[in-house]
Amino acid sequence: MSTNVAKARVKSVLNESRQIERAAVLIRMGARMQVLESETTLSYERLIRLYKEIVGKSPSKGQLPFSTDWFLTWQENIHSSLFLNIYEYLSKGLDLDAVELLIRAYRLYDEQVTTAAIAPLLSFTRAWRLVKFVDAGMLTRTRCARCGGQFVTELYESRHFICGLCHPPARAGKSRVAGALMLH
Repeated sequence: MSTNVAKARVKSVLNESRQIERAAVLIRMGARMQVLESETTLSYERLIRLYKEIVGKSPSKGQLPFSTDWFLTWQENIHSSLFLNIYEYLSKGLDLDAVELLIRAYRLYDEQVTTAAIAPLLSFTRAWRLVKFVDAGMLTRTRCARCGGQFVTELYESRHFICGLCHPPARAGKSRVAGALMLH
């Protein structure tokens, strides 16, 4: 057997091992099957088996939501903006592939909201979708005219954009859960 053939086999085994490890990390972070299929080279059947082995049940079925609206509602926008700002900051300072960057940014987002004793509203799959929407030019970040923070907005938001933190909606904080969070 020639050295090149042996190297090719080793590389393919190593690559498959990396793909399995990547899929396992994504599964543990809550990634849905569409994310796994998009971000790894593993077969659908292999991903199903791996998912069942890690989670102990079959993955949920159905399509991912394909709407930018979720990211623009009040609390969801704050969480989405926090994540996207972390993601953009890391992308400027680290030389990582897109999936590794997404994983690190999501871990930091989760750490920040957990430290603030707030349940994360943004799932890993939604974070992945948000990055795809931004990459496709469907969403962007716009600077708040009051606080200067960067928030997720539609592409053609006005120059006088005011964020949901500076100008919360009238019913913000009126629910029992939100009211309990305000007391802390």
